[in-house]
Amino acid sequence: MKPLAVLLGIITGSAVALAVSLALTGIVFVLLPEYGARIAPERAPLLTGLVWSWSLAALAAASFVGELRGARWRIACQLLLLIVLAALAWRYWPRQGPYALPSAASAWSSAAATLPG
Repeated sequence: MKPLAVLLGIITGSAVALAVSLALTGIVFVLLPEYGARIAPERAPLLTGLVWSWSLAALAAASFVGELRGARWRIACQLLLLIVLAALAWRYWPRQGPYALPSAASAWSSAAATLPG
């Protein structure tokens, strides 16, 4: 098996696990109507997460199958998967805290501080 097929298999498995866990969370929300008022603010983010995760799972599965079969359309599907992964990283990566990426302004100011003179 090619390394890309292994990577796509890992991405597919992770995406399906995420999608199923969010779907089961939605089922729990439906089965607990007595907590409806308390969990109401969480419905919109859950639906957004469901759409993202099932889209990612479908694209990853299609990319994986296309890679295994050597289909001509696999490259387009893999590029679309890469775009969705980049969009998810941009959307959900923390903007503050220990895992935040440095902004361009802070990167330039720290680089300028290390220059002599």
